[in-house]
Amino acid sequence: MKLSRAAAFTSSLLLSAVLALTGAGAAQADPTAAALDYVALGDSYSSGVGAGGYDSASGSCKRTPRAYPALWAAANSPSSFAFTACSGARTDDVTAGQLGPLSAATDLVSLTVGGNDAGFADVMTTCVLESEAKCLARINQAKGYVDTILPGRLDSVYSAVRDRAPSAHVVVLGYPRFYKLNGACVSGMTENERRAINDAADHLNAATAKRAVDHGFTFADVTPAFTGHEICSSTPWLHSVKWLDIGESYHPTAAGQSGGYLPVFRTAV
Repeated sequence: MKLSRAAAFTSSLLLSAVLALTGAGAAQADPTAAALDYVALGDSYSSGVGAGGYDSASGSCKRTPRAYPALWAAANSPSSFAFTACSGARTDDVTAGQLGPLSAATDLVSLTVGGNDAGFADVMTTCVLESEAKCLARINQAKGYVDTILPGRLDSVYSAVRDRAPSAHVVVLGYPRFYKLNGACVSGMTENERRAINDAADHLNAATAKRAVDHGFTFADVTPAFTGHEICSSTPWLHSVKWLDIGESYHPTAAGQSGGYLPVFRTAV
C-alpha cells in the first residue's frame, strides 16, 4: 500500500540535501521514494542535452541517464518512472505529447519549460553572430514575450498537469545564469551582452516562479547551485558554443546535471 503523498513528502523533506559537487554517488536513497510514481516532463534541460550518453531510443529528444530526473530515479527507485522530457520542447509540445503517463496515481512531477517559447536558441544565435546592439534588442524582444505571452502558455501547461495528476507534488525548475561576469573569457560576447543574458534568465525565472506558485507548485531555483560554475568560470557546468555539436551549446554538462540540477530537485522533493 502506498504512503500518502503528504506523509511521503513530509518525510523526504527531513533528509539531507547535501551532495558532492560532482554527483549523487554518495547520497543516500530516500526510503519514501519507493512509494512514488514519478513523471519527468519538459525541455532539453530536463532531457539532459549537453550531458552526453543519450538513449538512442529517445531519438531527437536526446534523453540521457545523466539527466537529473534519471539520476534521481536511479538513486531512489520510485515505484514507477516515466521520462518524457524532450529537446526543443515548448509549452504546447509538453501538453500535446508528454502528458500521457500522468494520472490520478502520479505522486511526483518535474518540469522545465518556457525557454524555447521565449526564443532561447534565436537569442543566443543573435548574440553570438551579430552586433551588441542587435543582441540587446533581441533580448528585450524575448523579455517582452515573457511579460505578455508566456504566462498564459505556462498556465495552459500547469493546468493540464494538475488536471491529469490532481494529487501530484509538482516541481518546476528554472534555468541558470549563463555567465560569470568579469570572468576568464577573453573573447566572444561583450560584458554588456553577458550581463543582459543573465538578466534575461532572471526575468524568465521570475515569471515562471510566479505562475508555478500561483498553481500551487514548487519552484526550484537553480541559480545559486550554478553560481561559480557559469561559463567564464574556472569550473563551468555549462557548455559555451560547441561548433561540432551546436545543439549542446548553452546547456548543462553532466556535472551541471548531477551537481546543479539534481541537488536542487532533491531538496524540492
